[in-house]
Amino acid sequence: MGAYTSAFVLADLPWVAAIGLGAALAVVVAVVMGSAVLHLRGTYFAVLTFGMTELIRHSITLAEKSLAGTVGRVLVVVPEPTTVYYTVLAIAVGAVLAAMLVRASRLGLAMTGIGGDEQRAQTLGVDTRRVKVIGFAVTAAFAGAVGAAMSVRWTYIDPTTVFNPFIGFQTVLIALVGGAASLWGPVAAAIVFSVLAETLRLQLPQVYMMTLGLLLILCVLYLPDGLASLGRRGKRGEAATSAEAPHD
Repeated sequence: MGAYTSAFVLADLPWVAAIGLGAALAVVVAVVMGSAVLHLRGTYFAVLTFGMTELIRHSITLAEKSLAGTVGRVLVVVPEPTTVYYTVLAIAVGAVLAAMLVRASRLGLAMTGIGGDEQRAQTLGVDTRRVKVIGFAVTAAFAGAVGAAMSVRWTYIDPTTVFNPFIGFQTVLIALVGGAASLWGPVAAAIVFSVLAETLRLQLPQVYMMTLGLLLILCVLYLPDGLASLGRRGKRGEAATSAEAPHD
């Protein structure tokens, strides 16, 4: 949604305004979708979320065919590459800071309770649906901003590109590999995935996909809590060693 917003308004609005508008539209869509699907769980949640994403994709395709007579848009107004780089870097730093603030707030405490046991959190008075919608909207703001910024790097966008299911899959995979319950694990995993993408995806796309699949299998089998669990294991090992060491 952010990518299409940027493609439509970048010729008439400043760069920062286009990024902000992309983030705002993503928040609106997230609130609407979240209110509709976040009370569901399991298979129903996955199917309905996928169905609503496909509905948006096909709606944009139909609108483009009806209004413009074609599918896809070429971005004529493109800022300097350094502008795009520092914008995405600022969004990434903002996302980490927002995650730190949320973790230290009552909202973060409620999210932790929902992640541990949603029914128990609801019994204790947490408005689980409201908390999940807020979390969904906050994350959507950063996704929309990144989409608006990255669209100019592609220079051409269409529904198939920007609504590619692999983007969502890769995001989930980064969280799994890094450790969804940690802060810095997904950051480290995102850097690793970015390096893999830049070095393998264009030259050796099959090897890239095989590498992603292998990482997923290894993490599910041996690191269910992600890379962040390695640090915790190391600390526990040091604590156990110091406890067993003889004291004078």
